[in-house]
Amino acid sequence: MKTFKYIVLGCLASLSAVMTSCSSDYLDTTPTESVSDKTAMGTAENIYKSLNGIALTMSTQQSMGQQGECGENNIITLYENYMSQDYYYNAFASGWGPIMNLKYTQNNYYSTYPWYYYYNIIGQANAIIANVDNATGDEELKKFCKGAALTFRAYAYEKLIHYYAPRWQDSNNGESKVIVLRIDESMGDKAPSSLNDVYAQIYKDCQDAITSFESSNYKRPSTQVWIPNVNVAHAVYARAALYRQDYQTALAQATEARKGYPLMNNIDYQAGFCKPTSEWLFGSYGGASENNWYWSFGTQFSCNGYYGTKTGYGAGQISDALTSQIPNTDVRKHLFLTPDKIGWSESDEYLDGEADTAAFNKAVAYMDSIHEAYTSGYAAPYQGCKQAGYFFMGSQWKFYVFDTPGVGYLPFIRSSEMLLIEAEANHFLGNDAAAQANLVELNQKTGRDPKYTCTKTDDEMFKEIVKYRTLELWGEGFGFSDYKRWNLPIDRTNSANVDPSIKVRVETNATGWAWRIPLRETDYNHDYLGTQNKTVK
Repeated sequence: MKTFKYIVLGCLASLSAVMTSCSSDYLDTTPTESVSDKTAMGTAENIYKSLNGIALTMSTQQSMGQQGECGENNIITLYENYMSQDYYYNAFASGWGPIMNLKYTQNNYYSTYPWYYYYNIIGQANAIIANVDNATGDEELKKFCKGAALTFRAYAYEKLIHYYAPRWQDSNNGESKVIVLRIDESMGDKAPSSLNDVYAQIYKDCQDAITSFESSNYKRPSTQVWIPNVNVAHAVYARAALYRQDYQTALAQATEARKGYPLMNNIDYQAGFCKPTSEWLFGSYGGASENNWYWSFGTQFSCNGYYGTKTGYGAGQISDALTSQIPNTDVRKHLFLTPDKIGWSESDEYLDGEADTAAFNKAVAYMDSIHEAYTSGYAAPYQGCKQAGYFFMGSQWKFYVFDTPGVGYLPFIRSSEMLLIEAEANHFLGNDAAAQANLVELNQKTGRDPKYTCTKTDDEMFKEIVKYRTLELWGEGFGFSDYKRWNLPIDRTNSANVDPSIKVRVETNATGWAWRIPLRETDYNHDYLGTQNKTVK
């Protein structure tokens, strides 16, 4: 029996139980569980609930789960932030050093979860796509649901490429074969497809989704950021095109994606990244009714979550090598405890409220002054390190929660990212003047840095894009994938506030930083490696 079959059958069984035991109103308004079989998806309303099920998969503990294998927040943390150049969790560095230093990309245990998780989403989306046309009910809602399911599938395949495929420039012009392309409900042996074919399917899914959305009069409720809409389809299209170095398509799709989603003002930018704002195209459901408790992003990685307030672990840090490049006029720099604010000594790993009373109190006073900017009511009151008694250099106040121990929404796609895709695409298309305008729009016109200007070109322009993309999207899950596609080393050797165990430089390599295909795929999918395994079914 194939691994993929276990994944899909587990999804179907779980929703069959939930859909018979929960109220329909509840299912209509919050994520519920994984998709059901044909009988459970016989109506447009039930199919919409199945979309909620996919959304729940993205924010809850998985059935195979160990070590916090709980959807997108685990991907963001373990497979992106921890391995990045500029996001540190020094309190855990000695234990998590091997994964932070990219030594576990060929470890079968750690390589299994993203494969399992994204094929879980693909299996659920395939079930919806296969059954939606025959469902009864509102035709407009059915069209919307089909568009959303196609977008979910494209999103999952686009993410699989990040981890398991080589960089486009290392893929023999797209002929590398690593991703198994499953676009129906079949569960048998299947050989991997070429990267060209996978990209073609992502493009097709996104275009079909856009067509389906645009032919429907149904619109996603503004509060339900966890369900894809037409903007999300354009955004996934833009991401895929950027990764494929198809810059003209990336530019066009990113421009469409952010229509109707204006960039945040500074008040919203400092509101804690725990509730949707004007520029959240797509994100997790984050209400207390579906909280992931210990393994939620907010519990461990928000400044006022459990770890940040009750332990000495902190809630993540930014590299001082990055913040030292950012002017003090930039509001984003205010979300981090940088050395210039309190006269930090490079010999101090952290500030202890008992041992370093004066410096600690200075840091607390700075935090109190920053917290006054949180006027929107998005985030819960800050207590933070006043209770825990520790500050790390680079401690962050970007991510908050609005309820304990870690209740909050999490952004997956923002319009700021789309604007940065426009800047990068314009640069590689040879239009640095347009790229400069993109960065001015992001940095100066939003008020993030009212004094920002840009006249850079060529390689200096690229470095400027890298710097501001890294700053703008810090902690949101791009640190590994961006450096992989840029073919840049992960270099922490110039950072003063990084733990010695991860103060390393990791060079790029010929495999393109591709994660190992899990044994659960190669051992049980007998077509994956060819016909030599056919006899051991």
